[in-house]
Amino acid sequence: MPALFQPLKLRSLELTHRGWVSPMCQYSCGPDGAPGVPNDWHLMHLGSFAAGGAALILTEAAAVNAAGRISPRDAGLYNDEQAEAWQRITSFVHRHGAAEAKIGAQLAHAGRKASAYWPFAGQRGSVPESDGGWPTVGPSRLAFDGFAEPAAMTEAQIQDVISDFAAAAARAVDAGFDTVEIHGAHGYLLHQFQSPLINTRTDSWGGDEAGRNRLMLAVVDAVRNVIPEAMPLLLRISATDWAPGGVDVQASVRLAAQAAEHGVDLIDVSSGGAVAHQDIRPGPGYQTDFSARIRREAGVPTGTVGLLTSAGQAEHAVATGQADGVFIARAALRDPHWWLRAAFELGHDLPWAPQYERAMPRHSF
Repeated sequence: MPALFQPLKLRSLELTHRGWVSPMCQYSCGPDGAPGVPNDWHLMHLGSFAAGGAALILTEAAAVNAAGRISPRDAGLYNDEQAEAWQRITSFVHRHGAAEAKIGAQLAHAGRKASAYWPFAGQRGSVPESDGGWPTVGPSRLAFDGFAEPAAMTEAQIQDVISDFAAAAARAVDAGFDTVEIHGAHGYLLHQFQSPLINTRTDSWGGDEAGRNRLMLAVVDAVRNVIPEAMPLLLRISATDWAPGGVDVQASVRLAAQAAEHGVDLIDVSSGGAVAHQDIRPGPGYQTDFSARIRREAGVPTGTVGLLTSAGQAEHAVATGQADGVFIARAALRDPHWWLRAAFELGHDLPWAPQYERAMPRHSF
């Protein structure tokens, strides 16, 4: 059996294989519906991956409070209406997953990068309050390039955010999600606190590495305390800021090891997003080395992501111990049946949805 299609168990969650769906923001909530409520687009988007053979599907970033949304069109999981809409989607994925698909909610707060225009809005930067935007917050009063200056969070606001992550996680459990991922990457709030390029605080939420990691681990603790013991907890991190003086891979190894001690079961390894002057040098599989190092040195399971487009790449990443699983993003948008294709190319029989069985390949895909 190809390494990519071997099963994996995280706590009590049994995944039929190691090919997964990375979170991908759709910026498709509203503008006509209630803020943050997923709709038919999200059902189609995530459901297509279930029918396409993915073993684990992570939602786009679901904000833990209204001010934590990346844009006015982003999803949330901070009220009952949103939770009910997500439950419709989790039920569909569970009913129609070709490979017994499981689904996880990614919980997030965008911090200083919140209240932004969505990519196809025709402009970038912060949405003004007159157009439905809102004031943003961060660890310090340092703005992301081209965005409005955030307010430095007070102690009370920090404690509220921790509570909001826990409340969103509890709603995720009630909505039928199989796992929860905390978004601590890509320059959003938890990563902002972690990065010395952004966090200039001198209190216990800043300063040295322990202070800057404190919020990330406090959120991990809060979420771990409200989800079932048998449910795995995932954490997405940016392994490096790709900028001098920022987070580097060794710091991420230390964070990953601490997160595992606090109850995280898998680190979803990405990179970048903290600052606009980052110097990313992407290429095929350019982040797999980060995943491999964290997996090896922190002793925690990892998932890898980033310009992994072919079955051969994904198989190599898992077979050589670079990761325990591979998250697919843009390649899945191009081909929502990527996992069925990959199985065929690797000589593995992956179940097809019965409605699609007549299209099963015999000699070519």
